[in-house]
Amino acid sequence: MRRIDLRSPEGIKALRSARKGDLLLLDGPLYTARDQAHRRLREDLSRGEPPIDLRGKVIYYCGPTPAPEGMVVGSCGPTSSYRMDKYADVMEKLGVVGLIGKGERSPSAGRTFKKAGIRYLIAPGGAGAYLAQRVVRAQVVAYPELGPEAIYEFVVEGFPVVVEI
Repeated sequence: MRRIDLRSPEGIKALRSARKGDLLLLDGPLYTARDQAHRRLREDLSRGEPPIDLRGKVIYYCGPTPAPEGMVVGSCGPTSSYRMDKYADVMEKLGVVGLIGKGERSPSAGRTFKKAGIRYLIAPGGAGAYLAQRVVRAQVVAYPELGPEAIYEFVVEGFPVVVEI
């Protein structure tokens, strides 16, 4: 497994050069976003008002559960990615460099990701409790009214993923 620090330009370059099948451990910021956050990002982008700068960032398709005592966040496993395929163009326009989820993507989303140099990464499904242990900090950064579908900034250490696209 190769460790990638998402806080550095070298780390982002390493992510962009990762190939299908590469096993990676991510360190640094991930931004959660599920269906409702994607919808809101599209609306805000159309008005030229995205709530946060996601250029060079990685989106994690996740809606975390409340943190139990002693934890930063509750279970935070990946959600099915195909539901976000209709927002592939939004991710390209926002300048996202990576997307983390589970499952297959549509051919059109795959083409958009390849054209834009976006890496689609798979996190282990069914491992939400384990993945929560990789989160060292979590805070809501946009759309708090969406509850678990708000955009959170996670800071992770040793977050395991496999490159799919």
